Amino acid sequence: MINVIGLGYIGLPTALMMASHGLNVVGTDYDEERVASLNNGTITFQEKGLDELYAKSCALGIEFSTVYQETDLYIVSVPTPYDPLSKQVDPSYIVTAVEEILSVCQPESTIVIESTVSPGTIDRYIRPIVDMKSSKQEMTIHLVHAPERIIPGNMVHELIHNNRTIGADDCAIGERIKQLYEQFCEGEIIVTDIRTAEMTKVVENTYRAVNIGFANELAKICRQSGMDVYEIIRICNQHPRVNILKPGPGVGGHCIPVDPWFLVGDYPGLTDIISASMKTNDEMPAYVLRRIHDIMEENGMTDPSLVGLYGLTYKENVDDCRESPTLQLLERLKKNLAAPLRVYDPFVKRDLVDHQYHDFEAFLEDTDFVVIMVAHRQLLDNMDRLKDKIVLDTRGVCELDGVYRL
Repeated sequence: MINVIGLGYIGLPTALMMASHGLNVVGTDYDEERVASLNNGTITFQEKGLDELYAKSCALGIEFSTVYQETDLYIVSVPTPYDPLSKQVDPSYIVTAVEEILSVCQPESTIVIESTVSPGTIDRYIRPIVDMKSSKQEMTIHLVHAPERIIPGNMVHELIHNNRTIGADDCAIGERIKQLYEQFCEGEIIVTDIRTAEMTKVVENTYRAVNIGFANELAKICRQSGMDVYEIIRICNQHPRVNILKPGPGVGGHCIPVDPWFLVGDYPGLTDIISASMKTNDEMPAYVLRRIHDIMEENGMTDPSLVGLYGLTYKENVDDCRESPTLQLLERLKKNLAAPLRVYDPFVKRDLVDHQYHDFEAFLEDTDFVVIMVAHRQLLDNMDRLKDKIVLDTRGVCELDGVYRL
């Protein structure tokens, strides 16, 4: 039996994927409401293909519990935030999970950590706990790091088709875990050591953060010089060795805004480019606010209540609001005691912020100035509805005449 610990955006799809392929799986989470929802037939977030995967897994006998199971194989998918001051990883969730596992696991067990961590985290924080428990109770506990590589909006597909990395200090254990993932993963699975696996996942997200930081800086340069940053990027990307990402209103989710800081915190003085890129990305919501103010002034607008932010999630066509640039922007407004702006997102059904709309028509009727924060398919299919509005497009998706860019 496999006990998957943590049933959030990574743990739940992982548990369902394994169960749907005939593996005996119990998903465990401390959140009683989340577990009750899953046991009552309702998944806890929207994701393409997840409903079907859930139904198949339930039919094959997956279980959900708040209790850690007595077994010999655990997969840990809990959050790994960073300390805002030191910029170093906060391993407390993983440490707690491993301690709970060690209190119930069988004498010879394997703990697979999928959570993204900084290089050396498992050796510094997890291995000492495991070694102490093993020596006291004559246990043999194997540690493996198998970082996830999936993105909200395409999780089910990427779980099957993306390549994976398995980090294990014991090659035989690494190969055994590789065989486990091969039951559903069609991508290439590389077995390496734990520290290399830790580093590669952080580097992958850091590469994208630096690329986005460059694009955001380029957008500011082009704005000052009166050039179209999107046209410049489009032309540059025709070069076979150039792949510049699009600028945007900030960076959200739980990976790109977080993981690169692990390297900054662990290697101060060696990460100037990474640190500068992260600061550039972090400053984008404030930059968008300044653009809103300047555009209002240019158009003689004085009432901020007529400004509407389209999109609350951190990316298009998902309901995931973690580290959302829109939420960051609204938080800056709140700290400055500024007047609130109207907000609408078709994927966010719960009340999350003040002046939030749940009806697209009402949002448009009450808004003269629309700021496109997220390029949801709903907006792309109804872009003509904005033709009589002032529009600030932070995503480079609107082709209407007179639209403002970053």
